[in-house]
Amino acid sequence: MRLLVADKFSERQLQKLADRGHDVRYEPRLDAAGLVDAIADAEILVVRSTEVTRAAIESARELSLIIRAGSGTNNIDVEAASERAIYVSNVRGKNSVAVAELTMGLIVAVDRRIPDNVVDLRAEQWRKSEFSRSRGLMGRRIGIIGLGSVGLEVARRARAFGMKVVGLERDRDEEQTEELAELGVKLYPDLASMLPRCDIVTLHVPSTPETKGMVNAGFLSLMKDGAYLINTSRGDVVVAEDLLAAIEEKGLWAALDVFPNEPEAGEAEFVSELAQHPHVYGTHHIGASTDQAQEAVARKVVEIVDRYAAGVIDGVVNLAAPMAHTTVVGIRHADQVGVLSRVFAVLRDAGLNVEQMENHVFAGAKAAKAVIHLYGDFNEAVRKELEDLDPVFHVAVLRETELT
Repeated sequence: MRLLVADKFSERQLQKLADRGHDVRYEPRLDAAGLVDAIADAEILVVRSTEVTRAAIESARELSLIIRAGSGTNNIDVEAASERAIYVSNVRGKNSVAVAELTMGLIVAVDRRIPDNVVDLRAEQWRKSEFSRSRGLMGRRIGIIGLGSVGLEVARRARAFGMKVVGLERDRDEEQTEELAELGVKLYPDLASMLPRCDIVTLHVPSTPETKGMVNAGFLSLMKDGAYLINTSRGDVVVAEDLLAAIEEKGLWAALDVFPNEPEAGEAEFVSELAQHPHVYGTHHIGASTDQAQEAVARKVVEIVDRYAAGVIDGVVNLAAPMAHTTVVGIRHADQVGVLSRVFAVLRDAGLNVEQMENHVFAGAKAAKAVIHLYGDFNEAVRKELEDLDPVFHVAVLRETELT
């Protein structure tokens, strides 16, 4: 397959893709505008931070899969991809440790004012009397908003520091619930009951309509005076003006790896009142940027490509949710040319839409089973008409789903 890798990527994993027979074009310096021309004949696009616009997607004649080598997809016009039946996949969980490590580093940096220590030493100033005043982390309460893969890694490390970990009550599977219990994480029903109890609040949420601007004046008013706010998730989660006001009014400290107006380029001038405030320690959106994390992400990208070449889609984020009424039908039939076309003709005439289907051929290639997800009124008359087709052995409803 023809791949365009439009961001920095592991050379070792690039070679693995080439060794598998793929035609790999590596152009890590492409920007959004350059991608429009470069993408024309690519079947698979791999990006990290490069913006994938509607214009780029619409110029890509052969494109069928976009892989985001990271956990989010906010740099990709997913709607445009969906309109052209292009899969969008991402890589989750492979950089969780790297982000958690930076989170803990920022917490320690704020508590011990490490950046200011460094600045003064480089300026030939010795101020032990100023910097020896630290609160310490043992026994402090840290509120983790977003107890996904990154949040859990932060919780593990915070517990190792002797901190009390709290979070929010959410619907979780049994394994997640058990892990939180083992870590001793106390859960609160809402922010209003959690935030006033926290010495440190750290954010690990995706950028969504629900989280955008979540850390606003109301949120910050609930935090303790002098508390620490850590954000290694997404810049648009925080309202910069409200955070600046809270820093002045409540003596908050902040440590941020992401900013609302941060540059897209790797190097650029960056003027930010928030980033330059003396109560804010910032890093350059480097949370996932360790060699270990990037190698792990790259390995997963190669795995996604391998499985896609074999007809399996991993990590896809833009498939439609099931319709209000879905029927899954199993059709056992002879493995002959034209059988499925006759099946589809019956479904068409009955006004049934095929949402998904798989056809499994059995050993000897004499028989197969089609598993078809249908939207519409699949009734007994349609089932009987399908079963009356000469090469069909049996038709059964496997599952009916009503969603409310």
